[in-house]
Amino acid sequence: MDRLDAMHLFVRVAELGSFSAAAQQMGVARSVVTRQIAALEAHLGVKLMARSTRRLTLTSGGTAYLEKCRVILNLVEAAETGVAEERLTPRGNIRISLPLSYGLKRLAPVLLDFSQRYPEVVLDMDYSDRRINLIEEGIDLSIRITRRLESGDVARKIGKSRMLVVASPDYLARHGRPLHPSELVHHVCLGYTYAGSSQVWQFMVDGVLESFHVRSRLNANNGDVLTEAAAQGLGITCQPDFIVDTFLAAGRVEAILADYPIPELGIYAMLPSNRHVPHRVRVLMDSLAERLATA
Repeated sequence: MDRLDAMHLFVRVAELGSFSAAAQQMGVARSVVTRQIAALEAHLGVKLMARSTRRLTLTSGGTAYLEKCRVILNLVEAAETGVAEERLTPRGNIRISLPLSYGLKRLAPVLLDFSQRYPEVVLDMDYSDRRINLIEEGIDLSIRITRRLESGDVARKIGKSRMLVVASPDYLARHGRPLHPSELVHHVCLGYTYAGSSQVWQFMVDGVLESFHVRSRLNANNGDVLTEAAAQGLGITCQPDFIVDTFLAAGRVEAILADYPIPELGIYAMLPSNRHVPHRVRVLMDSLAERLATA
């Protein structure tokens, strides 16, 4: 293993805080990782990591070396990317994390087209709604749907989604149609669990964003399940357009409270904060943004 490989290995161990996790992510034996870090420390003549039975921490020398390694590795990546771009053919691996429903309904066709167009790019797709740490899990690109980004996020907005409140014609016939968000408290609602145990839905009322508490009869962390429940007359749900559109088209649910819009969701391509963005990842982001703009 050459010096750059050793640096890369050290960075992965430092970011993951574990020899075993780094070994698993890089596809090598744990003994290889331990041996290479020990060799690197011997070469530098300084202890980089303090090990215990429960955790691994960087020494002051290790912290300083980590930052220099990141700079060097990013410069190498940028240099290699520059050469690769001259060939105009994206190649290499991309690990991408995708939200489940949106990933299957809207992104899968785009990604399959991308794979057809660029056969030298290997796509590793992970469909899940869980919040992930891109660095810890070795993800090159993550698609996130949210109203707001957090401080320090590295992101590019590639699309947007409307939120709609829907219920079945049968439910509305039995329980009446709410004409104002405040009336939702008298209805049975179906809640997305990521919104928290205390369900609060927000609407624009006379140009002001207001919050309304709702009673949740059934909760799930998947919007397709909740919209199906609404279609079966179990209650009212608030879901993004990419989930409810097919239900609306089939007449299984109706949109309500249209006079009180809900803040839209942004669709973002999230990037690891400490890495150069490879050419292949930028090409994929451009493809996603172009297709989603016309979706």
